[in-house]
Amino acid sequence: MSTKTSVSRRHFIIGSVVASGGLSVGFHVPLAAQNIQNAGPAEVNAWVLVRPDESCVIRIARAEMGQGTHTGLAQLVAEELECDWGKVVLQPITAGQNLARKRVWRNMATGGSRGIRDSHEYVRQGGAAARMVLMQAAANQWQVPVDQLRVDKGVVMHAASGRSTTYGQLADAAAKLPAPDAKAIVLKNPRDWKIAGKPLKRLDTAPKVMGKQKYAIDLDLPGMLIAAIKACPVFEGKLVSFDASKVLGLRGIKAVVKVDDESVAVIADSFWRAKQALEKLPIVWDEGVNGKVSSESIALHLKEGLTSTQNVFADRDVGDAPAAIANAARKVEAVYSTPFVAHACMEPMNCTVRITAERAEAWVATQNAEAALAVLANIAGLPLEKCEVYNPTLGGGFGRRGGSQDYVRQAALIGKQFIGTPIKMIWTREEDMSHDMFRPIGQCKLSAGLDDKGQLVGLQLRVSGQSINAFAAPHNIQNGKDRRQLQGYYEEPGDAQLGYTVPNLRVEYAMRNTHVPVGPWRGVNTNQNGIYLECFMEEVAKAAGKDPLEFRRELMANHPKHLAVLNAAADKAGWGKPLAPGRHRGIAQFMGYGSYTAAVAEVSVKDGKVKVHRLVLSTNCGHAVNTQQIAAQVEGSVAYGFDSLQSQSTVKDGRIVDNNFHLYPIARLAQMPHIETVIAPSFDFWGGVGEPTICVVAPAIMNAIFAATGKPVRNLPLKNEGLEII
Repeated sequence: MSTKTSVSRRHFIIGSVVASGGLSVGFHVPLAAQNIQNAGPAEVNAWVLVRPDESCVIRIARAEMGQGTHTGLAQLVAEELECDWGKVVLQPITAGQNLARKRVWRNMATGGSRGIRDSHEYVRQGGAAARMVLMQAAANQWQVPVDQLRVDKGVVMHAASGRSTTYGQLADAAAKLPAPDAKAIVLKNPRDWKIAGKPLKRLDTAPKVMGKQKYAIDLDLPGMLIAAIKACPVFEGKLVSFDASKVLGLRGIKAVVKVDDESVAVIADSFWRAKQALEKLPIVWDEGVNGKVSSESIALHLKEGLTSTQNVFADRDVGDAPAAIANAARKVEAVYSTPFVAHACMEPMNCTVRITAERAEAWVATQNAEAALAVLANIAGLPLEKCEVYNPTLGGGFGRRGGSQDYVRQAALIGKQFIGTPIKMIWTREEDMSHDMFRPIGQCKLSAGLDDKGQLVGLQLRVSGQSINAFAAPHNIQNGKDRRQLQGYYEEPGDAQLGYTVPNLRVEYAMRNTHVPVGPWRGVNTNQNGIYLECFMEEVAKAAGKDPLEFRRELMANHPKHLAVLNAAADKAGWGKPLAPGRHRGIAQFMGYGSYTAAVAEVSVKDGKVKVHRLVLSTNCGHAVNTQQIAAQVEGSVAYGFDSLQSQSTVKDGRIVDNNFHLYPIARLAQMPHIETVIAPSFDFWGGVGEPTICVVAPAIMNAIFAATGKPVRNLPLKNEGLEII
C-alpha cells in the first residue's frame, strides 16, 4: 500500500473516531470473507477457533474495563455455537488484526454502554456460522443430511446410526468449508437461551483474585525507559522553557524532552526517579488569558445562559409552556447546578510505545484500539499496516479512555525521540486528575405550572452548560444546535426518551463553553439531566400536595416501560409502608443508553450527616445476557452516583486544584448502602447496562434528603448545601 493511500485511510479513521468516539463505518463484511487462507486448520471462522483438546477459543474485539463485556460477548457466541461453556477461552484481537482482515470484527470501540447492544447480532451470527460448518463437516464425514444431526456442548450426534464426534475432531475439516450464506443463519430466540441469559461467572475473575491480571501499567520490556510528563496546568497554556541542567545529573535520569507546545517529559530508569526529577524541573509556562478563570467566573458564565436569548435553541416545544406556566394557579421555579467531575480511574493514563523506522507498537489501556492505532500511525509517520496496538484489560475507563487518545499521542511523541527504545509514559495521579476530559459543568433552570387540582399543565427547562461535541466533535453540532447535551429529554423512543407527558413543554439548551476540556463520564449527560429533572419533579409534587410516586404515575401513562421500572423499584422498596424513625425515602426514574431505570433511596440525616441505608434499583435493558453482571454493574453505578454527589473538580487560576484523593473524595466502602437490584427484561430491545442506572442514584438520594429536611438539594457537591455522606 502506498504512503498516500495509508495517510488517507489514517485520516479517515481519525475522522471517524472524533465523530463518534469510535469507528462507525457502514460497510458490511460478508461471512464468506471471515475465513482467511492459511490461518491455521483450527480456525473455523474469525470468531471461533477450536483446539484439538476441545477448548473453544472465542475472539473478542471490544475492550474490557471491568464491566464484563468479554464474558457477555463470549456467552452470545457460545450460545449459537452450542459449545461446552466450561471449555471456552477468550482471545482479544488487536486493532492491526482487525485492519488486516478488512475489519471483520467491525467496531472495536467500547463506550456508551454499547459493547453488547451494538454487536450482539453479528457476534451471534459468527457463532452460528461456526456451528453450521462444524455440523456440515460431520455430515460430510458420515455422508448424511445435516438436518439429521444435533449438537450439545460441542458433541455432534447422529441418532439414527448412534455415531458421535466432537468439535475438536471436526475443526480441521470445518476450516476448509465455505462459510454459510448469511441468509441461511437463523438465530435463537433469546427466551430459548441456555448459555446467554444466565448468571454465569466472569471468565476474568480468577487472574484478578490471584493478582495475576496484567494491566498496561504493569508492562515490562527489555531496555524499557520510563517517562513522567507534565502539561501546562492551565488548559490551552503553552510551554515556554525548562532548565534540564537542574535534573540531568540526578540518579537514573536519561533525558528531559519537549513533548509538544504544552508539555515536557523526564525520561528515567524508573517512574519514581522520573517523577521526582519532574517535580524539581524549573519550568516556565505561558498561562495566557485562561489563567484568570475560576469556578466562580464559570458559574456566572453559565448563569447568563439561563436567561439569555443568544446561542439558545429549543429542542422540544409542545403547546405554549411559558403561557401555561404564567397563567397557572401555582408556579414552581428552581435552578440546579452540577460541577465538573473527574473520571478518577484507578489506573492513571499510561502508554508504552516502541517506534522504529519500519514499525510502531503501542501497549495501552484504551476503549478504542482503532483510534489509538490511528494516532500512533499518524505520529510515527507510518502506514497503518506497519503499526499495532495491544490492548490489555483496562484499570478503569468510564469514557476517559475513549475518543481523544491524548495519552497515546504524548507517548508516541516521546517514543519518536528514542527510536528503537521502549518508552513507558505514566501520568502521575495529579496529572491524571488535573488534565482529565471532565464531565461537563452545567446549570438548569426549571419552571412548572400547576392547576387548581395539582395537575402539571406546563413545564419549561433550560440547560446552560458546556458541550462535549464542541470540544471533541464540532461537526456534530448542526446550526449551533447540540442535542447531545439534552440526553434523557428526547421525544423519540429508543435511547434517552423523556418519560413524562406534559401538555405544554419546552426544553432548551444554551451552549456555554469554557477552556476546560470535557468528555463522556460514565453516563455522560443523563447523569446531570436526571438530577435536574427528577429533583425538580419532587419539588413540583410537594407543591401539588401529592405523593411523589403517584404524581409521577399520573404523567407516565404514555410511557409504560418507564412506568414499569418505576413501579418495580417502588414495590420492592415498600413505598408507602412505614419506615424506622428518622428514615425517609426518595424516588427517581430516567432513561439513558437504551435502558429504563428507577431507584428508591432510604436515608437518614442528622446534623448535616447523611447516611444512605438502602437503595433499590430497577432496570429494563430489554435482553439480559448475564443477570449477575447486570446486577454488578448496577451496584457499581451506585459508587459512581455517590461520586457525583460529593466530588468536584474546582477551577482556580485557570487550573484544576482538586488533583488527588485527599482533595477529591470518591465513594468509600463504609458509605455504601444495602443495594437491591430488580432486573425486569422485556425481551424486545437491546439496551445498555454499564451507565444507565447512575442517573437515578443521585436524584433518589437527593429526594430522600429533601423528604428528611424539607429543603431541596439544588447545588452539588453536597458540601455546598452543608451536607456530607457518612
